[in-house]
Amino acid sequence: MKKFAFYGIVLSFMVLVFGACGSTRTAAEKEQLAAEIRQAVEMSEFIFEATYAYPTGFRSVYLSPHYSVKVSPDTVKAYLPYYGRAYRAPMDPREGGFNFTSTNFKIVPFPGNRKDNWIMEVTFFDLDRPVTFRFDLWENGTARLDVNDMNRQTISFQGTIETKGEE
Repeated sequence: MKKFAFYGIVLSFMVLVFGACGSTRTAAEKEQLAAEIRQAVEMSEFIFEATYAYPTGFRSVYLSPHYSVKVSPDTVKAYLPYYGRAYRAPMDPREGGFNFTSTNFKIVPFPGNRKDNWIMEVTFFDLDRPVTFRFDLWENGTARLDVNDMNRQTISFQGTIETKGEE
């Protein structure tokens, strides 16, 4: 019985030690990532990789790694799914999500509620309906995207930010 207690303590200690040795970022790496995110916000050039979708009134949905929004100063390319209620359905079934490339848009960046985040609103003018993307970007590389579409219920996405330095 004493052997089992001893092995249990050793096993617990090893789990604690190896669990603490996970991939944590150093302060220098965190500061470098924060500087890259800050520069991406100032230049309006980043890629939002969506990992979860939060439709209004429905359960959250885990997404495959292919859904993203690429923002650059002259073009926004969006490829996101849509879950929820549409008030006006598209005629083409392939247009169910947000799959478009826009060159006529306005980006308005402003500081967020805390010192380590920013908010960017992107309003599109070349789509057949008013659509606004609102990014909530954080220094640690995470982000949230709220999509407001006049013909659909609001949907939110959670994901990560890739900057030019990370590609």
